[in-house]
Amino acid sequence: MRDTMADTKKPLSPTGKKNRFGKAWMQQHVNDHWVQEAQRLGYRSRAAFKLAELAEKDRLFRPGMAVVDLGSAPGSWSQLLRERLGRAARIIALDLVAMDPVAGVHFLQADFREAAGLDALTDSLEGRKVDLVVSDLAPNLSGVESADQARSVHLGELALEFAVRWLQPGGDFVVKAFQGEGFVAFQRSVKIHFAKVYVRKPKASRDRSREVYLVGKGFITLSPAHDKMPDKTPSGGASGARGG
Repeated sequence: MRDTMADTKKPLSPTGKKNRFGKAWMQQHVNDHWVQEAQRLGYRSRAAFKLAELAEKDRLFRPGMAVVDLGSAPGSWSQLLRERLGRAARIIALDLVAMDPVAGVHFLQADFREAAGLDALTDSLEGRKVDLVVSDLAPNLSGVESADQARSVHLGELALEFAVRWLQPGGDFVVKAFQGEGFVAFQRSVKIHFAKVYVRKPKASRDRSREVYLVGKGFITLSPAHDKMPDKTPSGGASGARGG
């Protein structure tokens, strides 16, 4: 997750123009309603309000659930899950970068794109299916829009593959996506596996961002002959697997 309250360093730039842009962004960030609310309530980022809105609108939470939080750093989604689901909940979080501990959440620092990271996550599940998979995974941006979009779609596909493998029948799925090339095809892939799929843009998402969330409700277990992802064009991998 990128909207962290820790982003307080002034951008390194040799030009006054870029520094002015950095100062303007920082001023906007500090004055942002959702950033201020996150600070007031003790959440690590404004992203907590995105998941809270999705959960309320689509009835995602119930006490004692088993949940996997992909792209969990800095931890606001894990904080919200722990708060809303109670002590009986089983919450496993994973991110490529370190995350400060959240009480009651088992965190793994691992690369979800690599076999070793996926194996560590699988081992933590101990063979038990989960009720909800949430993914705020996003690539580190290269500045090349087509490449960044491809990497974003690829991370979404990996999250969907994981959800298809580990969700209980009737379970739910939330995944970050960006509108652009490959989005419609990815949305179709999600629809194969869920009774209902919604495209949501939470109020806490920045207006100028193409960020949306796909919410899959009611996981459908397909026969082995049909339970496979559509063919995908290789994306070349992602340069980073943090949520944003």
